[in-house]
Amino acid sequence: MTDVFENYLSSTEELSVEEIDFSVKFFKPIHLKKGDFFIREDEVCRHIGFIANGAVKAYAVDREGKENITCFKFENEFVTSFPEFVNQEKSKRSIRAIEDCVIYRIAYPEYQHLLGQVTTWNGVIKLVMEQEYNQKERYLLNFNNRSAVDKYRHILSDEPMLIQRTTTQDLASYLGVTQRSLTRAKAQIHRPDVL
Repeated sequence: MTDVFENYLSSTEELSVEEIDFSVKFFKPIHLKKGDFFIREDEVCRHIGFIANGAVKAYAVDREGKENITCFKFENEFVTSFPEFVNQEKSKRSIRAIEDCVIYRIAYPEYQHLLGQVTTWNGVIKLVMEQEYNQKERYLLNFNNRSAVDKYRHILSDEPMLIQRTTTQDLASYLGVTQRSLTRAKAQIHRPDVL
């Protein structure tokens, strides 16, 4: 499974083969079952992880106890609550497995040591941060002030993996609509003659 991680690091073209070999030793694989937490809201964010297999959701819980999902992460993506990880603060959201996962994680002290030893890791982190920013930007452009039907159409055409790998409840939360609205949107698109 480390091959997946090594291949990803190689694909960034930021690290040499020697730097990759040195780096992977700092990341330890953990296995999460569906429903297990990688990071819990209101606990210090101590790890950053690379998803080799599986998927997670990131969410905050509102005053009514409802999950507000902000993103999903899948294979070949880094996952953490970045601002809180960098500042070693309490996380403002939870990250939880929606499938069984293998995640290569590194704790903050080892991460700092690695950055000190392999300065080209700054380029990898810059790429990861750019991906995070682009995901947030796409989310705002595609889901802000749109109808449930338009949001679902976008998911169908641009992010079909979300339909295949997330529950209706989680997808509705991510889209900022009720489950009922999402179900109606699906029916409207897939069976327009029924409505």
